[in-house]
Amino acid sequence: MKITDIIAQNKLSLSFEVFPPKTESGFESVRIATEEIARLYPSFMSVTYGAGGGTSKYTLDIAKSIKERYGVPTLAHLTCVSSSRETVAAKIREISKAGIENVMALRGDIPAAMANDDRSRWDYRHAAQLVRELREAGDFCIGGACYPEVHPESKDQNEDIKYLKEKVDAGCDFLTTQMVFDNNLLYNFLYKIREAGITVPVIPGIMPITNAKQVERAISLSGSFMPQRFKALVDKFGSSPDAMKQAGIAYATDQIIDLYANGVKNVHVYSMNKPDVAAKILENLSDILA
Repeated sequence: MKITDIIAQNKLSLSFEVFPPKTESGFESVRIATEEIARLYPSFMSVTYGAGGGTSKYTLDIAKSIKERYGVPTLAHLTCVSSSRETVAAKIREISKAGIENVMALRGDIPAAMANDDRSRWDYRHAAQLVRELREAGDFCIGGACYPEVHPESKDQNEDIKYLKEKVDAGCDFLTTQMVFDNNLLYNFLYKIREAGITVPVIPGIMPITNAKQVERAISLSGSFMPQRFKALVDKFGSSPDAMKQAGIAYATDQIIDLYANGVKNVHVYSMNKPDVAAKILENLSDILA
């Protein structure tokens, strides 16, 4: 099933993101974790793709297994920044052959070794280029990423939204946001992109912070604003793993409920391959999603 078909059902949904192992030795533990999440039967599951395509084989293996064994629709990530057009074309053929119809088209993080390269010589500088190739390659449902708090490489939000519109105009069917911890920032962003003529569905991304060390990583990955209410939670419970886990799940659940209450019907959770966290959030929302 395509993500756009799930959205078109016009009912509340919850999806989860998982990531493949970095090495073959870690595949089995990741497979078990992702299949445990699949057995929760979320609306769909997205499977990430390592920078440079290093984990691309695992991405497809996991996405295909989830779809075939559990009937859960899957969204395979695909990045392009360090790849040639020939490599990307081959990856698109592999995705199609695996029967995956949903693709998250991402430029991807720039590898440290390429930081000072002459970007004019790259085959891909923007995700919009990948979106166009996917649109031409087959009948894919194409997702794109967006940053409610501005992409770190954009000079301001106006420039960021301009590039976002180019990506949508290239063929994105829906957008998923980078993790956000303050729903008011998200609502403001949604208003601005609608004013700019971006009308495709937007799925908010929520990340449950279940240990204090995740806070620094979340900020480094997305530059996310941490509201005072969340900072107080980490200050109070961060030294106790069990308490922090419970508080982090409660905070994420509260965000999701607020989104649903304000008309957002589809929410995506960055579950970090943690079946227990995914299960607890679903349990907290059981009657709401019924």
